[in-house]
Amino acid sequence: MHLLRRLEHKLGPYAVPHVTIAIIALQVLVFVVIQIQPNAQKEAEALERLLLIPRLVLEGEWWRLLTFIAVPPVVGKSMMGPIWAFFAWYVFYLMGSALEQFWGTLRYNLYLLVGYVATVAAAFAVPDSIATNTFYLQSVFLAFAFLFPDFQFLLFFILPVKVKWLALLAWIMYAFMFLGGDWMTRLMVLAAISNFLLFFWRDIIERMAHGKRRMARQAAHFAASKPPEFRHRCTVCGVTDKTNPEEDFRYCSKCAGQYAYCSKHLRDHEHIEEAIVD
Repeated sequence: MHLLRRLEHKLGPYAVPHVTIAIIALQVLVFVVIQIQPNAQKEAEALERLLLIPRLVLEGEWWRLLTFIAVPPVVGKSMMGPIWAFFAWYVFYLMGSALEQFWGTLRYNLYLLVGYVATVAAAFAVPDSIATNTFYLQSVFLAFAFLFPDFQFLLFFILPVKVKWLALLAWIMYAFMFLGGDWMTRLMVLAAISNFLLFFWRDIIERMAHGKRRMARQAAHFAASKPPEFRHRCTVCGVTDKTNPEEDFRYCSKCAGQYAYCSKHLRDHEHIEEAIVD
């Protein structure tokens, strides 16, 4: 984070504000252009010309390095419908704006830039692959969920769900995709989490350490609150029927209260006239 602070000091004047709005505006424009195509084939062709395909970039179609960011939300290989696309843009705007406000413009710019570079690098590792912005933009969701874990979304517009549980599902999905996917999928997963890990590794370690200390305190409290694991304990020497099962414990009738003694101290102890207060 010291490097980030130095970069903020040097590059602060060059930070680009409202990047989230710019990305959404480009995607809306592309969405409209594709929607007005005369048929489904033309729509698919128009969408394909925007995707990041490293082999075609090397053949001269350099614009793909930028235009893949402007691809509207997709499901599989098709664009979402207008309603779902609007909802996806709204959520992205909500999360991106919150991150920019929390971090500041430059740090948010750097977060997106690292994710972009990682995505492009992963794509060029498999030149014949097709890369979209899906994983890249999902890294914004991971950062938002980490910083605002208790924020609630209305799932299906009805069921309130905290974003931390949705993030947990996303991490599980990433794990399955990494373990069961092809090399391109694995690289895209790594690209999606690269900027997250770079920006949050210190916080993750601190949270893990805090969680370990909290578990230790809870374990100590639980151990202290557990009932005794013995029935009798000598008031003088402290031996119990668990440590010395062969011992014969008796209670002194002359002591004020229920005080047990082992055979050694039953007749060799000072009688307690008042109850001992711990």
